[in-house]
Amino acid sequence: MKKYLMSLCTVIGIFSAVGISNATLWDRGNGMIYDDAFDITWLQDANFAYTSGYDTDGRMTWAEATTWADQLIFGGYDDWRLPTALNPDGTGPDGWHNDAYNKNTSEMGHLFYDELGGIAGASIYDSSDPDLAMFMNIQGDLWTNPDGTFGGSDPYWTSTYLPSWDRYWYFAFSNGSQWARWPNSEIFTWAVRDGDVTAAPVPEPATMLLLGGGLLGFAGFRKKSKKVDIQWIYRDVSPSSMSTGIFDPINHLKTPSQYH
Repeated sequence: MKKYLMSLCTVIGIFSAVGISNATLWDRGNGMIYDDAFDITWLQDANFAYTSGYDTDGRMTWAEATTWADQLIFGGYDDWRLPTALNPDGTGPDGWHNDAYNKNTSEMGHLFYDELGGIAGASIYDSSDPDLAMFMNIQGDLWTNPDGTFGGSDPYWTSTYLPSWDRYWYFAFSNGSQWARWPNSEIFTWAVRDGDVTAAPVPEPATMLLLGGGLLGFAGFRKKSKKVDIQWIYRDVSPSSMSTGIFDPINHLKTPSQYH
């Protein structure tokens, strides 16, 4: 009996460890991914405004992006919205123009750092996390100007307003930064809704790998954000510009070749 109880406890421990460490993203089918840590559902297509034919490239002003999300009906749900940059308890947002990285308490920050293994200063596509394959069309690449010089990247709008700067917060999957832009800027949008959706759950790839490993379930706990010293991220930025004036980390990144 003692051996049976010990074996039962081991099995329970395995599944508990899996639940704590990895069971946070679920493919609900029909183009929707559920995050049970934040109790929100993401569109699987991170540029659906383009692929659906609504917009020519998916880049929109804040007002256009808000209208698109408000009018969106997908999977039988009509309560889609822009992600928020606030923390789960309603405080924040965290971040500032010279402290824009490793902010994993917003909805997109949590997705980038905790769920998809993003690293500050690097594109999400530098991540080897298998859960990245659950999504499509995440705008995480850097682009260059026609003359070959570094251009930047287009991040995603949030619904959160920054009144002191008259801007709205964004999150960039090209480098994991969270800051703000003028509302007439044209950047990408990604819809999310509160709660789960009614569909048969398919566990994320990482969960399946861990289950297949048996006792390896004890080996892992929730992925932690990868902290880096952000001073190497900036390019041609003087110390004075880091503390004063308008500074947008998207436009002061190193080129991809400088990351390595």
